[in-house]
Amino acid sequence: MNDNDTKQQINIELGEKEAEGIYSNLAIITHSPAEFIIDFTRVVPGVPKAKVQSRIITTPQHAKMLMKALQDNINKFESRFGEIKIEGQGNPQFGFSNVNNDEKIN
Repeated sequence: MNDNDTKQQINIELGEKEAEGIYSNLAIITHSPAEFIIDFTRVVPGVPKAKVQSRIITTPQHAKMLMKALQDNINKFESRFGEIKIEGQGNPQFGFSNVNNDEKIN
């Protein structure tokens, strides 16, 4: 086996606070030529304001790898538990969505 065949192993530490997780039912995704920004928010019915709970900033390459990893995991989930149904394929009032491309990004 040569050096190109060896895989680097990373030891990932998960802190107590991060292990609790943050619930999100809305993600707003924006991008520039250099980065993707994903803002995770929690929308509560009857409350007109939603606060960003977490912001992830990543490169376009890592965003695409994340998309592929999510698709792979969704496929595995659906093969085990059945298809994930998404009601109303139109513009959802709540849920994960993309920002209009014509909007200005701060």
